[in-house]
Amino acid sequence: MDIIGENIPIFARIAEGIKDHILMGDIKEEEQVPSTTYISKEYNINIATVNKAVNLLVYEGIVYKKRGIGMFVREGATEKLIEERRKTFKDRYVKALLTEAKRLRYSAEELQQMVVEIYQADNNK
Repeated sequence: MDIIGENIPIFARIAEGIKDHILMGDIKEEEQVPSTTYISKEYNINIATVNKAVNLLVYEGIVYKKRGIGMFVREGATEKLIEERRKTFKDRYVKALLTEAKRLRYSAEELQQMVVEIYQADNNK
C-alpha cells in the first residue's frame, strides 16, 4: 500500500490502498481486512486515522464489521469498486495521457502502438 507523497488525507490514502488490495485480489470478498492495529503499527499511523479510513469503507459499503472478530470485505465489493473506477478512468488517466502525448508530439498511431506493446508485454509476465 503506497500511502506516501499524495496530496490527499492519510485516511483517504489508507482506504484507497485497501481498495487496491481488494481489486488486485489480495483480499477477497468475505475475507478479513487487516486490523486497524496492524495497519497503524505497520505504517506508523495514528489508530484514529486508520479507524477513519475503515469507517469510510464501511460507509461506502466496501467492508462490514463482524462484532468481536474484525472487518470483512462485503460480497459484491469488487464489482462495485470496478464500476466506480471505470467511471473516472477516462477523465483521470486517459485525458492526462493524451495531454502529455500531444506535448511530446506522439501521433495517435504511435500512442496506440505503445499502449498495445505495453499491454501485451504486461500480459506475458
